[in-house]
Amino acid sequence: MTRRAGGEGMREPKPAVAITHGARKRFGQHFLTDPSILGRIADAVGIVAGATVVEIGPGRGALTAPLVSRVGPSGRLIAVEVDRDLAASLRTHYAERPEVTIHGGDVLDTDIGALAGGPYLLAGNIPYNITTPILFRALERPRAERMVFLVQREVAERLAAAPASETYGALSANVQAVATIEILFKVSAGAFVPPPQVDSAVIRVTPRTDPDIEAHEEAAFRTMVQGLFSFRRKQMVRGVRDVCAVNGQGAVELLDRAGIRHTDRPEVLGPADFARLLRAWMR
Repeated sequence: MTRRAGGEGMREPKPAVAITHGARKRFGQHFLTDPSILGRIADAVGIVAGATVVEIGPGRGALTAPLVSRVGPSGRLIAVEVDRDLAASLRTHYAERPEVTIHGGDVLDTDIGALAGGPYLLAGNIPYNITTPILFRALERPRAERMVFLVQREVAERLAAAPASETYGALSANVQAVATIEILFKVSAGAFVPPPQVDSAVIRVTPRTDPDIEAHEEAAFRTMVQGLFSFRRKQMVRGVRDVCAVNGQGAVELLDRAGIRHTDRPEVLGPADFARLLRAWMR
């Protein structure tokens, strides 16, 4: 039987404020400083005793501290930090905590699953300028059991959007094909130093046990969906003709096999619809 290593109402440890590092624009750094919000994010990860948690972009260690308190001595916290100065400061700060590992490097060049070495949870304050690449990296197999990210509010809304809604698009379909998205709560710009020009939101991403696509289909699915959404407001016949490199009749036949109406537009199709189209095309 597992138990929570921490929980609601627990007193938060002081964040690693001894790390006085100015934000660097090239890394898209905005440091979250509100202890109550940091605690809510750590709680949302759902850490149990003995768990392995990977943190993306720990920065000055504000979220790292509550994550470490919940992991406890029987678990592991692996933080991936691209900024060499911050990584060095964090190593010094946690030098006497063997359960904490600071991995210096770009998360986009990091095999997260290999770094974790087994089942793991994933968390982080994601830089706005590379949110989408990080999300796709995080969704590579082997996936975390659960992921909690702080992202731009607009991105959170796109990720959770339903088909036919104004914000639904290629990102929505690609992520929802393999995971469920929950928007947990909003975070105002004033909670950061320096404050960004947009509001943020905390999302929980949970890999699906019944994904619409299999592992070997994921790359082709992503390419196809992104291509079709470049014809977002065009009828599917037009997009399929170009993306699948077939003539008009070939496009009609593909759509018929997938059970999709010729007059539909990409913005009204769900991930399962795109999956059927991919299989009709690849057959």
